Amino acid sequence: MESAFGIISEPNRRAILGLLATSERSVSEIEQKLQMSQPSVSKHLGVLRKAGFVESRIDAQRRVYRIKPEPLMEVDAWLENFRRFWSHHVDKLERHLDRVDEAQRGKTRKRIPKGKKP
Repeated sequence: MESAFGIISEPNRRAILGLLATSERSVSEIEQKLQMSQPSVSKHLGVLRKAGFVESRIDAQRRVYRIKPEPLMEVDAWLENFRRFWSHHVDKLERHLDRVDEAQRGKTRKRIPKGKKP
């Protein structure tokens, strides 16, 4: 069986997972949103279903797919070490942008000479 990383390395499967992360979707909805053919969507959904990334249910005449988050835990665990790195750098960037923003606000304030009212 292919690893979680192998499954999500394919761009079309990532796009399908991205759509399913927001809501359940039918094959035809996925086709329309991603402008893919029905056989291609079905092929990728088959791979995702076999790997446990998605599950489906029958709704009237259509099959509706939804994401299953459990297989993504492997990816999440791997990313954990990098989050600390990103978090540190994002925090530094945020502090820098706050300083730049404060400096810009200070420059754009109109100075009112002493003794004069606005």
